[in-house]
Amino acid sequence: MILTSDEKQIILDSIRDIPDFPKPGIIFKDITTLLSNPKAYNTLMTHLETRYISYDLDYIAGIDARGFIFGAALADRLGIGFVPVRKKGKLPYTTVAEKYSLEYGFDEVEIHIDAFGENGGKKVLLIDDLIATGGTAKAAASLIDKVGATCVEVCFIMELEFLNGKKGIQAPVYSVLVID
Repeated sequence: MILTSDEKQIILDSIRDIPDFPKPGIIFKDITTLLSNPKAYNTLMTHLETRYISYDLDYIAGIDARGFIFGAALADRLGIGFVPVRKKGKLPYTTVAEKYSLEYGFDEVEIHIDAFGENGGKKVLLIDDLIATGGTAKAAASLIDKVGATCVEVCFIMELEFLNGKKGIQAPVYSVLVID
C-alpha cells in the first residue's frame, strides 16, 4: 500500500521542526506532535498495518525508545509479539550486544538472547522513528539475525535521505516519509 499525497501531508504536517536542537545547525524532527494528533497517528498506523498484514510476521522489534511507540502499537494491531532493542545495560536477562559507531566513539544495543523464542527462523520487522546515519539500525538488524531470527524489513517513519543511513543495512528498508 502506498500513502496518498494527502495522507503523507497529514503525517508530515504533524511533525514539528525544532531548529538548533540538540546543537546549532541541527533541525530536530519532533514526533511528539504526531503522537498527540489522533488523525495523523491513526493515518500512520493504519498505513503500517495495511502494509505489513500480508508479511506473515512473527514479531515486531522496536529500537529504544521511540521505536517502542510505533512497534508495540503495530504489533498489537497485527496480533503478534513485540521485542524491545535496548541500549546497553537496560535489559534484565541474558543479552546479546552489538556495537556501532557514533561521531565520537561507540555505543551498544542489546536484545534478550531468547527474544524470539527457542526455535529459530522467526520473521521480524524492525521499526524506529527516524534513520539518520543508520548505525543503530544496522546494529539492531544484526542482533535480530544473531539470535536466530530473520529481519525481513527495517521500517522508519522518517528517513533523512541526504545522510545515506540505509546504506549497509542488510535487510530491505522502507521509509514512510523521505526527507531530502
